Amino acid sequence: MNAPARIHELSIAGLSIHSRTGPIVRDISLSLRPGQPLTLLGESGSGKSLVAQAVMGTLPPELTASGAIRLDGVDLISSSPDERRERWGRAISLLPQEPWLALDPTMRIGPQVAEVHRFVRRQAAPQSSALARTNLTEVGLGHAGALYPFQMSGGMCQRAAIAIAHAGGSGLLIADEPTKGLDADLRDRIVARLKQEVDAGRLLLTITHDISVARALGGTVGVMLEGRLVDYGSAEQVLTAPSHPYSQALLNADPQTWVGSAPAPSGDVVLGGRGLAKRFDNYALFEDIDIEVRAGEILSVVGPSGCGKTTLGNILLGLVEPDAGTVERRKGISRLRFQKLYQDPPAAFPPHQAIRKGLRDLVKLHRGRWEEVEALLERLRLQNGLLDRLPGQISGGELQRFAILRALLLDPVFLFADEATSRLDPVSQKEVVDVLLEVVGETGLGVLLVTHDHALAEKISTRTVRLARRDT
Repeated sequence: MNAPARIHELSIAGLSIHSRTGPIVRDISLSLRPGQPLTLLGESGSGKSLVAQAVMGTLPPELTASGAIRLDGVDLISSSPDERRERWGRAISLLPQEPWLALDPTMRIGPQVAEVHRFVRRQAAPQSSALARTNLTEVGLGHAGALYPFQMSGGMCQRAAIAIAHAGGSGLLIADEPTKGLDADLRDRIVARLKQEVDAGRLLLTITHDISVARALGGTVGVMLEGRLVDYGSAEQVLTAPSHPYSQALLNADPQTWVGSAPAPSGDVVLGGRGLAKRFDNYALFEDIDIEVRAGEILSVVGPSGCGKTTLGNILLGLVEPDAGTVERRKGISRLRFQKLYQDPPAAFPPHQAIRKGLRDLVKLHRGRWEEVEALLERLRLQNGLLDRLPGQISGGELQRFAILRALLLDPVFLFADEATSRLDPVSQKEVVDVLLEVVGETGLGVLLVTHDHALAEKISTRTVRLARRDT
């Protein structure tokens, strides 16, 4: 493990973040010291990631920060752009919320990790490559160094981003949703890895909506709601006897506490596959898979990261060709009514187009009514003010809810939901799942749900298909 650059304290006092229309984060005060990790919990859009961006010095240009952020006494808010860049990867590392956007699509993963050792740590090329292989092995990607990001699952990309963030050896590590999209085993391994970083002397600031991650990391926990810190204290205190009603609502929204509500199939098969198989070079994802989705049911596909869950769904949609087997879809139905919710929503939205423009174009193209958009905005708890923002100006959870809204506008008969709620905090996840269950019951929509959350699958699925990773 790289010896971290020693940092003794991060202190935040009275931090507020303003847009042109007013404050969106208000009066945040936190402190972080070695051996005492800090975890921020809260719903999408509560301001957690903005706090991290203020520490990094990467707030969008239309936002401004006030108050004090000091790293061993150095004022980060007043730093020049050059001073901020000098700290990136050396004093402060960020594990980003969207690894799909952070990785270079033109480079294999091994060289992406190696170049951190080469150009940040100033290691020789052979040593950099050897260290990169060690970093990838530590996150379960020892076999993946020659892969490009587009050949990897979302969970694999997340682990690659963790390896890159670790490689720099910075004194402060900011982990923004480090375990989303990972199965329980890999989540636990990543948490153990983060705890090793703390034991090695790094400061660790983690942003997550996964209560089990906050509980496992321990230390201090803060809960944010609508830009404010509403709960703050030891992990044991906040996660067992919270002082704020929203903190209690987070604990109550864990899928393990849900009452089962799986819908019953209401019609014929919408689409299915027989004898499906897929390989990438010499790597076999799966073979001889039979699967079918009926109208009015939710069929879940569970299994570890990299086992082929997303690829199976893409084959059913016709986005990927199987190496063997056949796919049959109900005849006489437009292909537009077979829709997908992506695991990484930024990949599904034009980055330079406001959300409103994309939705208006969709409504116009398919002769819909804007009133349908407004009804879904209310149903999915999305504020009208978000419509005029770019995708990069919206939290991951809010963007995923816009993706759900967009898909529902096309009156789908089949929806491939690829980790559709993995970006959402527990409260928002429960609300979105309730909406999906209502739509399934009202319209007979057939859903193929890919998830790592076995409890979620158990509570809402008619049937479950389990895949295994054939080669680790």
